[in-house]
Amino acid sequence: MPMATSPAAGTMAADAAGAQAADSAATGSTGTASAPASQTLSRGIRILELLADAREPLAIDEVARRLQVHRSIAYRLLRTLELHALVVRDSSGRVTLGARMAALAAGVAQDLQAEALPELTAIANELGMTCFLAVRDRDDCITLASVEPRHAIASVAQRPGARHPVTVGAPGKAILSQLPVPEWPADVSAALRAEVGQVATRGYATSHDEVIPTVRAVAVPLVLRGRAAASIAVVYLDAHQADDALAARLAAAAATIRTALGG
Repeated sequence: MPMATSPAAGTMAADAAGAQAADSAATGSTGTASAPASQTLSRGIRILELLADAREPLAIDEVARRLQVHRSIAYRLLRTLELHALVVRDSSGRVTLGARMAALAAGVAQDLQAEALPELTAIANELGMTCFLAVRDRDDCITLASVEPRHAIASVAQRPGARHPVTVGAPGKAILSQLPVPEWPADVSAALRAEVGQVATRGYATSHDEVIPTVRAVAVPLVLRGRAAASIAVVYLDAHQADDALAARLAAAAATIRTALGG
């Protein structure tokens, strides 16, 4: 005797089949060889990246345009993210990242952040410069934690989550100096190769006007066993100390962090 099914069960099955078909169509996979990527999840993550890079809240229409999807699709994705408190909408309906994102970010390399923050804070207040920890993410350099000086008249803001190509800026060069050449991005110029070679020799990297106009930076490698390549750096407009003196202070902090994490 055939077993009866409820309308709700039929709807759920149809939704699941539709989602699987959409994902398979998006990836060109039948799901038998390997698990296909989820187009819906990918789009949701892309929205978070768009909002993180935006300098102001975005309208739903603008999110849809940047994501290159219909407004109704963008709305459904944003509504799901909103239910999880990953995004919020202001009184005009524009969207920005929610506070829940900060809680998630705090869990990234939690032990590294915990050991680095006291050192970053000490350097920032001692030198009157913003001090931050950067890590490699594929071909990018991402700020994981940052501390601005407490009593400085003016300082450079370096927000956690900020990213730029690993091929520009002192922190990126310090990271490149730890990697074998085959792991470098394909677009590394001969001049940059020579500069990274100098970084490996002298132990620190410098930059001026590369990531942020007029801003200078000094960074040292932070080599940690079994972890992604990292660096710690200071950014500033004017310095009262030579680059090598700044680097020496950063190197001492890097050694402290490395020892605390067992090398």
